[in-house]
Amino acid sequence: MEAESTPTKILAAHECWSLLRDSPFGRLAFCVQGEPDILPINFVVDHGSIVFRTSEGTKSRSSERAAVAFEADGFLGDGTRVWSVVVKGQASTINQTPELMRTVHLPLHPWEAGRKDRYMRLVPETISGRSFAPVPTSPYLQAVEAHDE
Repeated sequence: MEAESTPTKILAAHECWSLLRDSPFGRLAFCVQGEPDILPINFVVDHGSIVFRTSEGTKSRSSERAAVAFEADGFLGDGTRVWSVVVKGQASTINQTPELMRTVHLPLHPWEAGRKDRYMRLVPETISGRSFAPVPTSPYLQAVEAHDE
């Protein structure tokens, strides 16, 4: 017997931003020499943009003034629905002193060891999100339930 489908809810922009504010990490997608790449990052929402820290390297070089995508996801409330938010835009290094001074006070602390001296801001061109109830037979949902027991 096939599970009943539950409607996918398209999230309004303000709902997307609210979910992102409560999410500790997401994924940054970008191209490196024409090849797609995606890396996990921790971030904060700041004035309608995504701010993250990184080091001098592939992520910062490939993301600088380039089209990037950012995605975060999680469970809503009691875990009966999941959500996903995608932000598309341009990332750039924060290097103007006044903006940098405001940014260093954000609650943004790297999870990975090493120097993360470069602050970057993803300014969105689009933000979209959706939520839905996973089917009860979803292996992912079963794994989450087993972990919670």
